[in-house]
Amino acid sequence: MSNHVSSAQYSAASDTPRSERFPWGGLIALAMAGFICILTETLPAGLLPQISAGLGISEALTGQLVTLYALGSLLAAIPLTTATRGWRRRPLLLLCLIGFLVFNSITAMSSNYSLTLVSRFMAGVSAGVLWGMVAGYARRMVPDPLKGRAMAVAMVGTPLALALGVPAGTFLGVAVGWRAVFGLMSLLTVLLVVWVLWKMPDYPGQQADKRLPLRKVFVMPGVRSVLMVVLTWILAHNILYTYIAPYLAESGLARRVDLVLLIFGMTSVVGIWLTGIWIDRMLRPLVLISLISFGLVSILLGIGSGQPMIIYAAVAIWGLTFGGAATLLQTAIAETAGESADVAQSMLVTVWNLAIGGGGLVGAILFETTGVRSFPWTVFILVVLGLLIAWRAKEHGFSSKKQG
Repeated sequence: MSNHVSSAQYSAASDTPRSERFPWGGLIALAMAGFICILTETLPAGLLPQISAGLGISEALTGQLVTLYALGSLLAAIPLTTATRGWRRRPLLLLCLIGFLVFNSITAMSSNYSLTLVSRFMAGVSAGVLWGMVAGYARRMVPDPLKGRAMAVAMVGTPLALALGVPAGTFLGVAVGWRAVFGLMSLLTVLLVVWVLWKMPDYPGQQADKRLPLRKVFVMPGVRSVLMVVLTWILAHNILYTYIAPYLAESGLARRVDLVLLIFGMTSVVGIWLTGIWIDRMLRPLVLISLISFGLVSILLGIGSGQPMIIYAAVAIWGLTFGGAATLLQTAIAETAGESADVAQSMLVTVWNLAIGGGGLVGAILFETTGVRSFPWTVFILVVLGLLIAWRAKEHGFSSKKQG
């Protein structure tokens, strides 16, 4: 089943023949959709003081703009992806993009906190549906041996948004105002809608007789293994990433947070590039190497907290191995779930968002009880758990069988 995500679907999609050339135009459109999605989610974090002043509310209340977006994604991913799996793909993608256009525009113009919260929640709903369909859409554009590479291109918007988009958005927000930045996001979305109409192939949704119930997708061999690795890996990452500033302050690098995040962002872009080169031949080894390396990073951060060069090196390795995480995990679950890939992806999106929220919560508890020096060792325990699950899932989930 692992390599038959679309054999039936391709025949059904014969009205839109797939080009023999690598479909850069369509895949870059998906990457741009991901870029807009991540930037929409994270911009308020970088512009907290400006938005707080603009809406006349506290920074703590402003922070809920990020929370409501995540909540929208969390609540929408599984039910709406399941409900729309029979829809044609391009109209559904366009509907998600129009959601970003409308709700980012409302955010840019609103002076009412409650209205802004609602618009953020609805933007998150658009994101939940988008992330549920991107992987399956990308994989349907290419033949089996190129599915992983197509996924890597489609996912490159995420690290680019984090590495370049958020700092640029924060800079622009300070220079020209936060409302202008959200307006700029809407303009970018209009351009992307035109691009999708011009360059994006369309495919039919899943046939009714092939739609497995949610429970049957969840109990497919390997699906739960991948979801558990998502939970442990992303939880470990977010404990460390969310509280990197207090960890660095404790290590005497309080003034180097921007440099550390830049190193992480740049190496994560390199990581996704390397993943794109090797994923179609080496999915399982890449997952295991990434987790082992992240375990090594946690040890280095645990024992080298007073050594800036060790921290910089550890963060570089961390970025390198985390850059391809989304692509690796989404490819693994798509290979595992076969024709039910979109529903399985929506489960992954839900678990991913839970892990992000859990990282903030667990990190806060650790911060208040055992202090920041416990973070690397907590991360190490979670990574080892994820590594053991991935190691055991060699038949289904992270298969050792040759791909393609």
